[in-house]
Amino acid sequence: MVMDNSNRYKLEDFELYKMAREFRKKVYDLIKRLPKEEIYVLVPQMRRAALSISNNIAEGHGRWHFQESIQYCRVSRGSVEEVIDDLNVCLDEKYFDESEIIPLKEESYRLIEKINGYISYLKKQKETL
Repeated sequence: MVMDNSNRYKLEDFELYKMAREFRKKVYDLIKRLPKEEIYVLVPQMRRAALSISNNIAEGHGRWHFQESIQYCRVSRGSVEEVIDDLNVCLDEKYFDESEIIPLKEESYRLIEKINGYISYLKKQKETL
């Protein structure tokens, strides 16, 4: 089933994408301050996961197909969970203070809620056609 594209808008106007993009920027800022010993392990892992969040939201948005959009959102949600685990590594290894990591984790959970809400919206739209 193909989504009705008459109500579609530019990716940059899509609230979920904007939220994912801002989150990615914050993760990238944090990555720049990781210790040198993580340059080949945690740095590329966190970059890929953070980038995957907004990339998959963008790709799903561009598909204009309910089921495909839902699947890309699920991948994006999994990438948010990866970043959460990486943030936990940062805490466990004491790379950063909790006061810096906890707000990022809270933002990541809000992002997951937003993704889940969009998935629910897409499922309802799919049912109405």
